Amino acid sequence: MEEQNATNPTGGAPRPPLSEARSAPPPRRRFRLGYFIFSLILLAAVIATAVYYVHFIAPYETTDDAFIESHVTFVSPRVSGPVVKLLAMDNQRVKAGDVLLEIDTNDFQMRLAQAAADLATATNHVAQAEAQVLVDQAKAEQQTAAVASAQAIAARTKADRERYESVESNAVSGSQIDLAKAQAGSAAAEVKVASHQAEAAEAQVLLDRANVQTARAQVQQARTRLDQAQLELSYTTVRAPRDGRVTGRSVEEGAYVQTGQALLALVPDDIWVVANFKETQLERMRPGQKVLLHVDAYPRHEFQGKLDSVQAGSGAVFSLLPPENAVGNYVKVVQRVPVKILFDDPAGLSQFNLAPGMSVRPKVRVQ
Repeated sequence: MEEQNATNPTGGAPRPPLSEARSAPPPRRRFRLGYFIFSLILLAAVIATAVYYVHFIAPYETTDDAFIESHVTFVSPRVSGPVVKLLAMDNQRVKAGDVLLEIDTNDFQMRLAQAAADLATATNHVAQAEAQVLVDQAKAEQQTAAVASAQAIAARTKADRERYESVESNAVSGSQIDLAKAQAGSAAAEVKVASHQAEAAEAQVLLDRANVQTARAQVQQARTRLDQAQLELSYTTVRAPRDGRVTGRSVEEGAYVQTGQALLALVPDDIWVVANFKETQLERMRPGQKVLLHVDAYPRHEFQGKLDSVQAGSGAVFSLLPPENAVGNYVKVVQRVPVKILFDDPAGLSQFNLAPGMSVRPKVRVQ
Protein backbone atom coordinates (compact mmCIF):
# COMPACT_ATOMS: atom_id res chain seq x y z
CA MET A 1 0.00 0.00 0.00
CA GLU A 2 2.84 2.40 0.89
CA GLU A 3 4.51 1.77 -2.44
CA GLN A 4 1.25 2.32 -4.33
CA ASN A 5 0.60 5.59 -2.49
CA ALA A 6 4.12 6.78 -3.23
CA THR A 7 3.80 6.19 -6.95
CA ASN A 8 1.45 7.66 -9.50
CA PRO A 9 -1.22 5.13 -10.61
CA THR A 10 -0.69 6.27 -14.16
CA GLY A 11 2.94 5.33 -13.98
CA GLY A 12 4.26 9.01 -13.74
CA ALA A 13 6.67 10.62 -11.26
CA PRO A 14 6.09 10.15 -7.56
CA ARG A 15 3.80 12.66 -5.91
CA PRO A 16 5.07 14.91 -3.10
CA PRO A 17 3.89 14.09 0.36
CA LEU A 18 0.59 15.61 1.28
CA SER A 19 2.08 17.65 4.20
CA GLU A 20 4.71 19.30 1.97
CA ALA A 21 2.14 20.18 -0.68
CA ARG A 22 -0.02 21.92 1.86
CA SER A 23 2.85 23.97 3.47
CA ALA A 24 4.41 25.46 0.23
CA PRO A 25 3.06 29.01 -0.57
CA PRO A 26 1.50 29.62 -3.93
CA PRO A 27 3.74 31.22 -6.63
CA ARG A 28 1.84 34.58 -6.64
CA ARG A 29 2.31 35.00 -2.92
CA ARG A 30 6.03 34.33 -3.22
CA PHE A 31 6.31 37.02 -5.94
CA ARG A 32 4.54 39.61 -3.79
CA LEU A 33 6.82 38.83 -0.86
CA GLY A 34 9.96 39.23 -3.03
CA TYR A 35 8.66 42.47 -4.50
CA PHE A 36 7.95 43.84 -1.02
CA ILE A 37 11.42 42.94 0.20
CA PHE A 38 13.00 44.51 -2.90
CA SER A 39 10.93 47.66 -2.37
CA LEU A 40 12.09 47.89 1.23
CA ILE A 41 15.71 47.50 0.16
CA LEU A 42 15.29 50.10 -2.58
CA LEU A 43 13.60 52.54 -0.18
CA ALA A 44 16.34 52.02 2.38
CA ALA A 45 18.96 52.69 -0.29
CA VAL A 46 17.17 55.86 -1.38
CA ILE A 47 16.90 57.07 2.22
CA ALA A 48 20.56 56.24 2.89
CA THR A 49 21.59 58.07 -0.29
CA ALA A 50 19.51 61.10 0.69
CA VAL A 51 20.95 61.14 4.19
CA TYR A 52 24.49 60.77 2.83
CA TYR A 53 23.87 63.59 0.33
CA VAL A 54 22.40 65.91 2.95
CA HIS A 55 25.18 65.33 5.47
CA PHE A 56 28.25 64.68 3.33
CA ILE A 57 27.73 66.24 -0.11
CA ALA A 58 25.30 69.17 0.01
CA PRO A 59 27.13 71.11 2.79
CA TYR A 60 30.45 70.97 0.93
CA GLU A 61 32.09 72.34 -2.20
CA THR A 62 35.03 70.31 -3.48
CA THR A 63 37.44 70.13 -6.38
CA ASP A 64 40.36 68.00 -7.47
CA ASP A 65 42.14 71.00 -9.04
CA ALA A 66 44.10 71.97 -5.93
CA PHE A 67 47.77 71.94 -5.02
CA ILE A 68 50.11 72.85 -2.18
CA GLU A 69 51.86 76.19 -2.67
CA SER A 70 54.66 78.08 -0.92
CA HIS A 71 56.90 81.13 -1.37
CA VAL A 72 59.86 79.42 -3.02
CA THR A 73 63.04 81.55 -2.87
CA PHE A 74 65.53 81.19 -5.70
CA VAL A 75 69.12 81.88 -4.66
CA SER A 76 71.37 83.71 -7.15
CA PRO A 77 74.91 85.13 -6.79
CA ARG A 78 75.48 88.89 -6.89
CA VAL A 79 78.94 88.52 -8.43
CA SER A 80 80.43 86.24 -11.08
CA GLY A 81 83.21 83.73 -10.61
CA PRO A 82 84.12 80.07 -10.16
CA VAL A 83 82.66 78.17 -7.20
CA VAL A 84 85.49 77.02 -4.92
CA LYS A 85 83.37 75.53 -2.13
CA LEU A 86 79.84 74.06 -2.19
CA LEU A 87 78.18 73.43 1.16
CA ALA A 88 74.51 73.06 0.17
CA MET A 89 73.39 69.53 -0.62
CA ASP A 90 70.10 68.36 -2.15
CA ASN A 91 67.12 68.48 0.24
CA GLN A 92 69.32 69.80 3.06
CA ARG A 93 67.58 71.95 5.67
CA VAL A 94 69.34 75.27 6.24
CA LYS A 95 68.85 78.30 8.46
CA ALA A 96 68.90 81.95 7.43
CA GLY A 97 72.53 83.09 7.21
CA ASP A 98 74.05 79.64 6.61
CA VAL A 99 76.76 79.56 3.96
CA LEU A 100 75.56 77.81 0.81
CA LEU A 101 78.63 78.24 -1.41
CA GLU A 102 81.76 80.34 -1.86
CA ILE A 103 83.10 82.03 -5.01
CA ASP A 104 86.80 82.58 -5.74
CA THR A 105 87.92 85.82 -4.02
CA ASN A 106 91.27 86.55 -5.75
CA ASP A 107 89.95 89.08 -8.27
CA PHE A 108 87.87 90.84 -5.65
CA GLN A 109 90.76 91.10 -3.19
CA MET A 110 92.86 92.76 -5.88
CA ARG A 111 90.08 95.25 -6.56
CA LEU A 112 89.85 95.95 -2.86
CA ALA A 113 93.60 96.59 -2.59
CA GLN A 114 93.48 98.92 -5.61
CA ALA A 115 90.55 100.84 -4.14
CA ALA A 116 92.41 101.22 -0.83
CA ALA A 117 95.47 102.59 -2.66
CA ASP A 118 93.29 105.04 -4.61
CA LEU A 119 91.78 106.26 -1.36
CA ALA A 120 95.22 106.85 0.17
CA THR A 121 96.32 108.80 -2.92
CA ALA A 122 93.19 110.93 -2.89
CA THR A 123 93.67 111.63 0.81
CA ASN A 124 97.24 112.86 0.13
CA HIS A 125 95.93 115.13 -2.60
CA VAL A 126 93.54 116.68 -0.11
CA ALA A 127 96.37 117.33 2.35
CA GLN A 128 98.50 118.93 -0.39
CA ALA A 129 95.62 121.10 -1.56
CA GLU A 130 94.89 122.27 1.98
CA ALA A 131 98.58 123.11 2.53
CA GLN A 132 98.65 125.07 -0.72
CA VAL A 133 95.64 127.05 0.49
CA LEU A 134 97.55 128.08 3.60
CA VAL A 135 100.60 129.14 1.57
CA ASP A 136 98.60 131.17 -0.93
CA GLN A 137 96.50 132.68 1.83
CA ALA A 138 99.69 133.93 3.51
CA LYS A 139 100.80 135.44 0.19
CA ALA A 140 97.42 137.13 -0.17
CA GLU A 141 97.78 138.64 3.29
CA GLN A 142 101.25 139.93 2.33
CA GLN A 143 99.84 141.50 -0.81
CA THR A 144 97.11 143.12 1.20
CA ALA A 145 99.74 144.61 3.51
CA ALA A 146 101.72 145.78 0.47
CA VAL A 147 98.63 147.53 -0.85
CA ALA A 148 98.18 149.32 2.46
CA SER A 149 101.84 150.39 2.45
CA ALA A 150 101.62 151.62 -1.13
CA GLN A 151 98.46 153.56 -0.32
CA ALA A 152 100.22 155.22 2.62
CA ILE A 153 103.18 156.24 0.46
CA ALA A 154 100.82 157.47 -2.23
CA ALA A 155 98.93 159.58 0.29
CA ARG A 156 102.16 161.11 1.62
CA THR A 157 103.53 161.94 -1.84
CA LYS A 158 100.22 163.41 -2.86
CA ALA A 159 100.22 165.64 0.21
CA ASP A 160 103.79 166.78 -0.54
CA ARG A 161 102.85 167.63 -4.11
CA GLU A 162 99.80 169.60 -3.01
CA ARG A 163 101.83 171.43 -0.37
CA TYR A 164 104.54 172.34 -2.86
CA GLU A 165 101.98 173.52 -5.37
CA SER A 166 100.21 175.71 -2.82
CA VAL A 167 103.24 177.75 -1.75
CA GLU A 168 104.64 180.77 -3.67
CA SER A 169 106.78 180.03 -6.64
CA ASN A 170 109.85 181.76 -5.16
CA ALA A 171 109.74 179.52 -2.02
CA VAL A 172 109.98 176.14 -3.80
CA SER A 173 111.99 175.42 -6.85
CA GLY A 174 110.42 173.94 -9.95
CA SER A 175 112.55 170.82 -9.68
CA GLN A 176 111.14 170.07 -6.25
CA ILE A 177 107.59 170.43 -7.53
CA ASP A 178 108.35 168.14 -10.45
CA LEU A 179 109.94 165.60 -8.12
CA ALA A 180 106.89 165.67 -5.86
CA LYS A 181 104.61 165.11 -8.82
CA ALA A 182 106.73 162.21 -10.05
CA GLN A 183 106.81 160.63 -6.64
CA ALA A 184 103.03 161.00 -6.28
CA GLY A 185 102.45 159.40 -9.69
CA SER A 186 104.88 156.59 -8.95
CA ALA A 187 103.18 155.92 -5.60
CA ALA A 188 99.72 155.82 -7.25
CA ALA A 189 101.06 153.34 -9.80
CA GLU A 190 102.51 151.22 -6.99
CA VAL A 191 99.08 151.18 -5.36
CA LYS A 192 97.51 149.87 -8.56
CA VAL A 193 100.16 147.21 -8.98
CA ALA A 194 99.84 146.11 -5.38
CA SER A 195 96.04 146.02 -5.69
CA HIS A 196 96.22 143.82 -8.79
CA GLN A 197 98.69 141.52 -7.06
CA ALA A 198 96.41 141.29 -4.02
CA GLU A 199 93.45 140.47 -6.22
CA ALA A 200 95.46 137.77 -7.99
CA ALA A 201 96.51 136.34 -4.62
CA GLU A 202 92.87 136.23 -3.46
CA ALA A 203 91.85 134.56 -6.73
CA GLN A 204 94.57 131.97 -6.20
CA VAL A 205 93.26 131.31 -2.71
CA LEU A 206 89.76 130.76 -4.11
CA LEU A 207 91.19 128.43 -6.76
CA ASP A 208 93.09 126.50 -4.09
CA ARG A 209 89.93 126.13 -2.05
CA ALA A 210 88.12 124.81 -5.13
CA ASN A 211 90.97 122.34 -5.60
CA VAL A 212 90.49 121.24 -1.99
CA GLN A 213 86.80 120.60 -2.66
CA THR A 214 87.67 118.64 -5.80
CA ALA A 215 90.25 116.60 -3.89
CA ARG A 216 87.72 115.88 -1.14
CA ALA A 217 85.20 114.75 -3.77
CA GLN A 218 87.84 112.44 -5.18
CA VAL A 219 88.38 111.06 -1.68
CA GLN A 220 84.65 110.40 -1.39
CA GLN A 221 84.66 108.65 -4.76
CA ALA A 222 87.65 106.55 -3.74
CA ARG A 223 85.95 105.66 -0.45
CA THR A 224 82.81 104.66 -2.37
CA ARG A 225 84.88 102.43 -4.66
CA LEU A 226 86.50 100.91 -1.59
CA ASP A 227 83.10 100.22 -0.02
CA GLN A 228 81.92 98.72 -3.32
CA ALA A 229 84.97 96.49 -3.48
CA GLN A 230 84.36 95.35 0.10
CA LEU A 231 80.73 94.60 -0.75
CA GLU A 232 81.68 92.60 -3.83
CA LEU A 233 84.19 90.66 -1.74
CA SER A 234 81.47 89.86 0.79
CA TYR A 235 79.15 88.74 -2.02
CA THR A 236 81.56 85.91 -2.84
CA THR A 237 80.05 84.11 0.16
CA VAL A 238 76.48 83.18 -0.79
CA ARG A 239 74.29 82.74 2.29
CA ALA A 240 70.75 81.47 2.77
CA PRO A 241 68.31 84.40 2.83
CA ARG A 242 65.75 82.40 4.87
CA ASP A 243 65.06 79.06 6.50
CA GLY A 244 64.12 76.22 4.19
CA ARG A 245 65.15 73.08 2.37
CA VAL A 246 67.56 73.11 -0.57
CA THR A 247 65.71 72.08 -3.73
CA GLY A 248 66.49 72.15 -7.43
CA ARG A 249 70.25 72.62 -6.99
CA SER A 250 71.89 73.16 -10.40
CA VAL A 251 75.40 74.25 -9.35
CA GLU A 252 78.47 72.12 -8.75
CA GLU A 253 81.83 72.89 -7.23
CA GLY A 254 84.18 74.35 -9.84
CA ALA A 255 81.41 75.71 -12.05
CA TYR A 256 81.57 79.34 -13.23
CA VAL A 257 78.44 81.17 -12.14
CA GLN A 258 77.04 84.43 -13.48
CA THR A 259 75.42 87.29 -11.65
CA GLY A 260 71.69 86.62 -11.26
CA GLN A 261 71.93 82.95 -12.28
CA ALA A 262 69.49 80.75 -10.33
CA LEU A 263 71.65 78.20 -8.50
CA LEU A 264 69.13 76.58 -6.17
CA ALA A 265 65.78 77.11 -4.48
CA LEU A 266 64.84 77.26 -0.80
CA VAL A 267 61.44 75.82 0.08
CA PRO A 268 60.22 77.10 3.48
CA ASP A 269 57.96 75.26 5.92
CA ASP A 270 55.24 77.87 5.44
CA ILE A 271 52.84 76.18 3.00
CA TRP A 272 49.18 76.50 2.06
CA VAL A 273 46.72 75.16 -0.50
CA VAL A 274 45.53 76.91 -3.65
CA ALA A 275 42.27 75.36 -4.88
CA ASN A 276 40.92 76.37 -8.29
CA PHE A 277 37.15 76.24 -7.81
CA LYS A 278 34.68 76.85 -10.59
CA GLU A 279 33.09 80.27 -10.49
CA THR A 280 29.71 78.60 -9.97
CA GLN A 281 30.98 77.17 -6.65
CA LEU A 282 31.91 80.50 -5.05
CA GLU A 283 28.43 81.74 -4.14
CA ARG A 284 28.46 80.39 -0.58
CA MET A 285 32.20 80.53 0.11
CA ARG A 286 33.35 82.94 2.81
CA PRO A 287 36.72 83.51 4.56
CA GLY A 288 36.98 81.52 7.78
CA GLN A 289 34.96 78.50 6.65
CA LYS A 290 36.25 75.09 7.72
CA VAL A 291 37.98 72.95 5.10
CA LEU A 292 38.82 69.24 5.08
CA LEU A 293 42.02 68.55 3.14
CA HIS A 294 42.94 65.18 1.65
CA VAL A 295 46.49 65.04 0.31
CA ASP A 296 47.06 62.31 -2.26
CA ALA A 297 50.42 61.46 -0.68
CA TYR A 298 48.69 60.68 2.66
CA PRO A 299 45.32 59.13 1.76
CA ARG A 300 44.71 57.86 5.32
CA HIS A 301 45.16 61.25 6.99
CA GLU A 302 42.71 64.13 6.96
CA PHE A 303 44.10 67.63 7.44
CA GLN A 304 42.10 70.50 8.87
CA GLY A 305 42.14 73.99 7.42
CA LYS A 306 40.20 77.17 6.85
CA LEU A 307 39.41 79.30 3.85
CA ASP A 308 41.64 82.38 3.88
CA SER A 309 40.72 84.40 0.78
CA VAL A 310 39.44 84.30 -2.79
CA GLN A 311 41.56 85.78 -5.54
CA ALA A 312 40.21 88.96 -7.11
CA GLY A 313 40.01 87.56 -10.62
CA SER A 314 40.05 84.25 -12.43
CA GLY A 315 43.28 82.48 -13.16
CA ALA A 316 42.94 83.10 -16.90
CA VAL A 317 43.17 86.88 -16.42
CA PHE A 318 46.66 86.63 -14.90
CA SER A 319 48.03 84.09 -17.35
CA LEU A 320 50.84 84.90 -19.79
CA LEU A 321 48.38 85.20 -22.68
CA PRO A 322 44.98 86.17 -21.23
CA PRO A 323 41.98 85.33 -23.40
CA GLU A 324 40.48 88.03 -25.58
CA ASN A 325 36.71 87.66 -25.32
CA ALA A 326 35.89 90.38 -27.83
CA VAL A 327 36.28 88.06 -30.80
CA GLY A 328 33.84 86.50 -33.22
CA ASN A 329 34.41 82.89 -32.19
CA TYR A 330 33.72 83.44 -28.49
CA VAL A 331 32.69 80.35 -26.54
CA LYS A 332 31.62 80.66 -22.93
CA VAL A 333 33.74 78.56 -20.59
CA VAL A 334 33.23 78.21 -16.87
CA GLN A 335 36.21 79.97 -15.31
CA ARG A 336 38.19 78.81 -12.31
CA VAL A 337 39.14 81.14 -9.48
CA PRO A 338 42.07 80.40 -7.11
CA VAL A 339 41.09 80.11 -3.45
CA LYS A 340 43.75 80.23 -0.72
CA ILE A 341 43.34 77.70 2.12
CA LEU A 342 45.49 77.68 5.27
CA PHE A 343 46.31 74.69 7.47
CA ASP A 344 44.99 74.90 11.04
CA ASP A 345 48.12 73.38 12.61
CA PRO A 346 51.19 74.52 10.63
CA ALA A 347 53.55 73.31 13.37
CA GLY A 348 52.15 69.80 13.16
CA LEU A 349 52.96 69.51 9.46
CA SER A 350 56.65 68.88 10.19
CA GLN A 351 55.99 65.15 10.57
CA PHE A 352 54.66 65.01 7.00
CA ASN A 353 56.70 65.47 3.86
CA LEU A 354 54.44 68.10 2.31
CA ALA A 355 55.92 70.12 -0.54
CA PRO A 356 54.69 72.58 -3.19
CA GLY A 357 53.02 70.94 -6.16
CA MET A 358 51.42 68.03 -4.29
CA SER A 359 47.81 67.31 -5.23
CA VAL A 360 45.07 68.05 -2.69
CA ARG A 361 41.30 67.44 -2.60
CA PRO A 362 39.73 70.15 -0.43
CA LYS A 363 36.16 70.05 0.91
CA VAL A 364 34.89 73.48 1.98
CA ARG A 365 31.96 73.38 4.37
CA VAL A 366 29.65 76.11 3.09
CA GLN A 367 26.60 75.26 5.25
